[in-house]
Amino acid sequence: MASAPVLEHHVSLRPYNTFGLDVQARLFARFHSVDELRALLALPEVQAAEKLVLGGGSNLLFTQDFDGVVLKNEIRGLEIISQDDDSALVRSGAGESWHGLVQYALDQDLSGIENLSLIPGTVGAAPLQNIGAYGAELKDTFEQLEALETATGQLRTFSAQECGFGYRESVFKGALKNQYIVTGVLLRLHRRAQPNVRYGDIQTTLQDMGVADEPTPRQVSEAVSSIRRSKLPDPAQIGNAGSFFKNPEISQARFDELKARYEGLPGYPVPGGVKVPAAWLIEQCGWKGLRRGPHGVHDRQALVLVNHGGAQGQDIRDLAYEIIASVREKFGIELHPEVNIM
Repeated sequence: MASAPVLEHHVSLRPYNTFGLDVQARLFARFHSVDELRALLALPEVQAAEKLVLGGGSNLLFTQDFDGVVLKNEIRGLEIISQDDDSALVRSGAGESWHGLVQYALDQDLSGIENLSLIPGTVGAAPLQNIGAYGAELKDTFEQLEALETATGQLRTFSAQECGFGYRESVFKGALKNQYIVTGVLLRLHRRAQPNVRYGDIQTTLQDMGVADEPTPRQVSEAVSSIRRSKLPDPAQIGNAGSFFKNPEISQARFDELKARYEGLPGYPVPGGVKVPAAWLIEQCGWKGLRRGPHGVHDRQALVLVNHGGAQGQDIRDLAYEIIASVREKFGIELHPEVNIM
């Protein structure tokens, strides 16, 4: 039986967003199970309010107070559902930390998500934007997810195809936005190590570690974690939401045209064109390391906007739009935020 839901009023969201922005939620509640979530959604106050489901708060930029209800997903649980000689089906509660799931997999001698080590946020948020890093994406190991329809309280299972995964995209950011709350995720992980070390920085770091030839999944995880720590600031030390912008994809013809003008322009082949690193474009426009009082651009990674302390969300948003405009003017390329601006 579900415990009675507790609905708090006028709660500061500063501890619940990695930018550390001090905005308030008119209503706030935590849920630890599907039954608790159903009980919350049955409350008239909750039914009438705009809803925001919060995991780790690592992909949000609040520009104002939230005049609705924030539902903090704290559904836990990690377990192996089934396994054979080749793979294991692992289920995680949506409220588990993503990196915690990666560590659990490594502890069970399972591979497939070690390249996604140290990505902040919760497991439930991972499929919403098909998280990815260092040559891997969630969809590579994704089996299915369970989600509760907010309008009916019914649980539904979504396959990978039904999730409509794309580059930092899913159906939950499009056609089904705000209609479902993820409660659990199932991944198909490998029992035989299949390390993915194609990404150049991983190879270099593994060489430095002296394990380049046959690295274990844990060593790949350690390499990725080392790279991330060297490039990305710790939100506990300086407010940020990781990579603020998506890497844009352009046509091969457009890339060739730009390459003729900017010899150093990097690019990576993708279906239908070339992916260009947004960080390089931003750095070429002179933004890296810029500081405007309490906010600015990180000095080691131009993709990261930061709150040095006391910044307003509106100021960070305005800076992001200035960066987008300058990249558009110089390169004719449109950047898009990866972070959700509220």
